[in-house]
Amino acid sequence: MNIKSLLLGSAAALAVVSGAQAADAIVAAEPEPVEYVRVCDAYGTGYFYIPGTETCLKINGYIRFQVNVGDQPGGDNDSDWDAVTRGQVQFTAKSDTEYGPLTGVIVMQFNADNATDQTSKLDSAYIDIAGLRAGLFYSWWDDGLSGETDDIGSVVTLHNSIRYQYETPDFYAGLSVDELEDGVFKADEDPNNVGVAIGLGGKAGAFSYQITAGYDFDNEDGAVRAMGTVDIGPGTLGLAGVYSSGPNSYYSAAEWAVAAEYAIKATDKLKITPAVQYYGNYFGGSKAVPDDFDGLGDAWKVGLTVDYQIVDNFYAKASVQYLDPDDGDDSTSGYFRLQRAF
Repeated sequence: MNIKSLLLGSAAALAVVSGAQAADAIVAAEPEPVEYVRVCDAYGTGYFYIPGTETCLKINGYIRFQVNVGDQPGGDNDSDWDAVTRGQVQFTAKSDTEYGPLTGVIVMQFNADNATDQTSKLDSAYIDIAGLRAGLFYSWWDDGLSGETDDIGSVVTLHNSIRYQYETPDFYAGLSVDELEDGVFKADEDPNNVGVAIGLGGKAGAFSYQITAGYDFDNEDGAVRAMGTVDIGPGTLGLAGVYSSGPNSYYSAAEWAVAAEYAIKATDKLKITPAVQYYGNYFGGSKAVPDDFDGLGDAWKVGLTVDYQIVDNFYAKASVQYLDPDDGDDSTSGYFRLQRAF
């Protein structure tokens, strides 16, 4: 066999094999189209479309490390300091409807006193549309001045509630019906309760204000609170006053109290807030309350809080408080906190 015959034979064999492979060729399927996450800017920063839907979702939260020092009311730790860590994550879903944005919020919180003593809880979960909100959420009584000294809110401010709130950029007013199962209660009773609260507030230039009231039907007492802030000089002056007709789930620390603070913006990153509060007929923060405030002594409290922004979304806070009640021992407490928000 000469070279020419060998080449012709090889070419013929290759043609046969190629034809067989062509007949059995595997054709790759077209890849499924991938829908990438799209930014949703209709409700502010941080939202994105849930793939395949027109619902916008935002995920945010914070990680907190805190060391409490001194007398810790209600604490289980016998030492004079205690380190705790918290992780909190919030899911906010929004979509457009003919009634305006339909909002759903879920907040989960995880707390660790140590490696084995840990708790998790549903911190909030509610539906909001056209000013109507229903679910588990914090009441207006959870609000306060910017420092850590003021004690002008409820013992428990998180309730299963339904409320309607009308609001504009500079004003809001609303009515809320609250289940107060975990509120305060009189001796020989259990907390199984309902209350009605109203809230209104707004701002006008450098001045902001809020008025909150609530009536506790089981305890047959109510409370009203007013507070306001105004920018003066290098800081913001805050004033608040609260009155309670008797111990109830909206306010039970005292029959009345006044509080003041001045939040000094020392630099773009540093805020220093000295504050003071005075209580008339002081009781304290327990859930089991007396029938009334008669015969109780007064108390006063002074404190200092320092906030510092280390970098964007990373903050440090230190606070110290001194409380001196007529009917009890004075106490000093405080904490140091590091918090990373996202």
